[in-house]
Amino acid sequence: MKLLWAVSALLLSCWRANASTAPNIITDPSEVSNQTSAVLSCNLTESSLPIKGSHWTHNGKVIDESKSTNTAPFTTLHLEKITHSSGGKYECVFLTEPQVKQTIEVKTLPHVAAYKHSEHGNERDKGVMVCVSHGYPLPTDWTWFKEEDGTQRPIINGTSEKYEIKSTPNKTILTINDLSIESDIGDYFCSGTNDLGTATDKIHLRVRSRLAALWPFLGIVAEVIILVTIIFIYEKRRKPDEINDDDDSGSAPLKSNSNANHKDKNVRQRNSN
Repeated sequence: MKLLWAVSALLLSCWRANASTAPNIITDPSEVSNQTSAVLSCNLTESSLPIKGSHWTHNGKVIDESKSTNTAPFTTLHLEKITHSSGGKYECVFLTEPQVKQTIEVKTLPHVAAYKHSEHGNERDKGVMVCVSHGYPLPTDWTWFKEEDGTQRPIINGTSEKYEIKSTPNKTILTINDLSIESDIGDYFCSGTNDLGTATDKIHLRVRSRLAALWPFLGIVAEVIILVTIIFIYEKRRKPDEINDDDDSGSAPLKSNSNANHKDKNVRQRNSN
């Protein structure tokens, strides 16, 4: 029993010794929220592990410019301009055995963009509008509006069979059933909201008549009819003129023959005399 207590005490003392020398990374700042620029730093303390170098990652991808073979327990990363594309999770990684790392979150306002800023659909068909979001964190709430008389009327999903909204953190889709030229044409707004605020984008919806596709064909048919009519009128007016020309050309030889016969008759009379 005494031996068991002695072994337990030895293991406990070893665990405490390891815990007291466990690597610890102090980050500054611990989080970046809605800033235009920042300097991220990590300080590795309470570690006896040899350091072969360090680097930073952004959303799991290594930032090549941050790779270093410096054995110092301190590393920094400069973010000159923070946009929705530079938001996310940054990790400082120290190349020890095993590696030690710590995370700093860089949060930005949501970036909301319409997939297409102008959409169109045919009357009585479906109209589909899509908005996407980038940045970190992604929106936790999506809302659609329709502009009517200068005000934005919210579109509530499930209140009628007219509208259907499907949303994920990075995308929202608004489907309008049975499109109407009278009531559905106009501007629609999609809004995404995260912990830091809200961003919005606009889509203009056009609704075409179901006969719109026939107009080009009808235009071609009309052009053909007009062309055939012009040719028909031209040919009809040209034919009487050709008949008159033929009559004139046929009478000329008869006149010349009578003159010739008259001359022959005069010659015969002279010979008889």
